[in-house]
Order: sequence, then structure tokens, then C-alpha cells
Amino acid sequence: MNRSLWAVAVLAALSFAVFLLPACAESEQAKSIPVVSTGSSAEGLSKATFAGGCFWCMEPPFDKLDGVVSTTSGYAGGAEPNPTYESVSAGRTSHAEVVQIVFDSEKVSYEELLHVFWRNVDPLTPDRQFCDGGRQYRTAIFAHDAEQLAAAIASRGALISEGRFDQPIVTEVAEVGTFTAAESYHQDYYQRNPIRYKYYRGGCGRDKRLEALWGSEAGGGMAAPQF
Repeated sequence: MNRSLWAVAVLAALSFAVFLLPACAESEQAKSIPVVSTGSSAEGLSKATFAGGCFWCMEPPFDKLDGVVSTTSGYAGGAEPNPTYESVSAGRTSHAEVVQIVFDSEKVSYEELLHVFWRNVDPLTPDRQFCDGGRQYRTAIFAHDAEQLAAAIASRGALISEGRFDQPIVTEVAEVGTFTAAESYHQDYYQRNPIRYKYYRGGCGRDKRLEALWGSEAGGGMAAPQF
């Protein structure tokens, strides 16, 4: 089920539907042509791309970091051209939902972004994140250059060596390839639709699972977004 429709259903059950417009209507009115990026960035800035399930939920923890200039929800890790939310969410492409981060490396390091990434995902479950299942919701680190690739592999290796988990870490590390920005109605969803976002995230069990995995480190040491 489309996440927007799922969130509306939860809200209806909780008697909040009176405050909401139909999600499908919002989607049709707000759709825009996706923007394709090959990974270039403004001078002096860098990019990082992470897959952690629902891209709505991966923007907030990075937006809170000093040095992060922007976060963009989108699609990466697939070979098919012109991915859309309809095709990706239905599993008709090999893409994953991702968040692409533009950051100032003099203020926040790639290693710090990796730290936040890990503590916002379940790295033990293949092809699923919380209530969202399928390869499109796998966890992955998509590196933009050889330095990021090495750092990502080292970060995953350190987490394995730490022995925190008694299950294997299944998060993949790969080159980013082509990134396609998601439709405009997905961008900054948690800010523009805070009630829907809150009940989607809570109903999906994301924070409960993150706390079980990471304890006080869940979210990267930052408080979960409040609305």
C-alpha cells in the first residue's frame, strides 16, 4: 500500500482523518518530473547517498547535522531509466529508496554521516526496513568515490568487529551510479505533513526497533524528531 494512503488509514482509525486531505489527491496535484543527478556537487561541497528504507524517515536525522546543506529523497542502485515512486515502490525496478545529502566536509565528516546512517537503520534484515518490505527497502551505502567506498567498507567492518549483534550485517556497499530525485511531494515530507509522518513512523515501528538495536545511540545520539 502506498505509504501516504497507509498513513491516512492509521489516522482515520485514530479519528484524525477529519484534518487530512486524501493522500492520492495530494500526490496527483504535486507530482513533478524527477531530476537526474550523476553525483556532481557545488564547489566545496560533497555528496553522500544512503538507503535506509522509507526515504521520508531518512531525511530528519541528517537535516539536524551542522554542515549538512540539503537532503533529497530519491532512487539509486538500479539500472532501469527514469524510476518513479510508482515503479520503485511496487518493486518493478532494482532501485532502492535513498536520501542524498549535500554536506560541507569542513563542518561534518563522511565518517560522522556514516555513524548517523547506521544508527537510523536495521542492518540485520535483508530486503526490509521495519514495515516496508522488498529490495527497494534494502539498506545500502552508495559511495561517490574511492575514498567514500573505503570509508564505508571500513565502517561496516568496524561494526562487525565490535560484536554488537549476533546476526550478520546485510547492508551493502556499492558505487552510487545514477541518482534520481523523487517526486516533489516526497521532499521534506516530515516537515510538510507532520501528522501523517508521525503516525506512519510510529505505526511502522521504526523507533521501537532502532531503540532495541542501538539503545541510547538510536538516531545517531540525537533525539527523534518531535511533532
